[in-house]
Amino acid sequence: MLREVVSEASTPKPFNEENINETFLHPQYRIDLRRYSDKEYNKFVHLNTVSDWSLLTWKGIGKPFEVQKYSKERTDWELEHARQMDPQTSWTYFNKAFHEWFIKDIPAEKTHGKKQFIKSLRSFHTKEIKHALGDLIQLQLWNYIHRIQDGIWDPRGKRALFEGLHLKKPRILFLGAAEGYEAMQLGAMYPGSEIIMVDYDEYCKNTRFADFPEDYPFLGENPKTGQGKVIYKDDLNIEYIVDDIRNLDFGKEFDIVLSVGLLEHFPDKYKHEVADWHRRFLKEGGYAILTTPRNQLRSRLYYHVMADVMNHTYRELMTVEQMGLYMYEAGFNILRHGYIKVHNGLICQPR
Repeated sequence: MLREVVSEASTPKPFNEENINETFLHPQYRIDLRRYSDKEYNKFVHLNTVSDWSLLTWKGIGKPFEVQKYSKERTDWELEHARQMDPQTSWTYFNKAFHEWFIKDIPAEKTHGKKQFIKSLRSFHTKEIKHALGDLIQLQLWNYIHRIQDGIWDPRGKRALFEGLHLKKPRILFLGAAEGYEAMQLGAMYPGSEIIMVDYDEYCKNTRFADFPEDYPFLGENPKTGQGKVIYKDDLNIEYIVDDIRNLDFGKEFDIVLSVGLLEHFPDKYKHEVADWHRRFLKEGGYAILTTPRNQLRSRLYYHVMADVMNHTYRELMTVEQMGLYMYEAGFNILRHGYIKVHNGLICQPR
């Protein structure tokens, strides 16, 4: 497949249907308009591995892995305030840290990082060498996960999880929306969608979502032909609300209630409440769609090395079986489940 470095876009919408099945490497992220072939599909997307959810037990599958290495910002804050960092503050710190990494020109940063590491070696100061090496390792890992592997957004994998819902012009509610990526991908796949994004951190609306690249292409569908179509952020019908999910006054009016990386931020005693947020706003016959980071060795390594960027909040890593059992016990039927590069995914409905 074609791989190119994308320079500054000369037009606001530089990609079109001629670019479908191509991929491009941007200094900050990967653009991927490829589809999976039938041969590749089962290599990258593993669906419906559990035949009967009622047979699973916590004794049999174990509990999620709790990430316990926190960012220096969090530990410093807790020392200063002599108390545990509250969830809203922790999300504010996380969103800013994540966005600062997202906007880095990674090739340029890597070049600078290598120079700093060589400079530190010449200083013979152990602390300086360790700091420079740590920065370089973080850059290399971020580059691999986000740009090379495209594991954070993973458009091909998420399209595979989201496809086949047979919805026309659905209303989509995205809980804890951050920059809104997955709702935009759904909106591209289901033409005419109305998207409501919700996050209680104003920074997500005003910076993470506002700064999401206008020239990033989503692979969607042309409703007139049923063929692939390239969709951009400003082609979509999006409203962004800054509020606590618990304050929302919507009724059961959405075809899809979506969350990405939400369930794993709550200890067990709160997970039924998180599940109920999805149930509360769904139309009869609507779909709850959830993803969480996978419990695998490379994910544990990622959250260990990138702790200062990622670990401001309570966080678990789950298997898809653990994730599904939480939702099954909370009164949902699991219609589709699977795992992709670094995420688990569920599509479910209230029983």
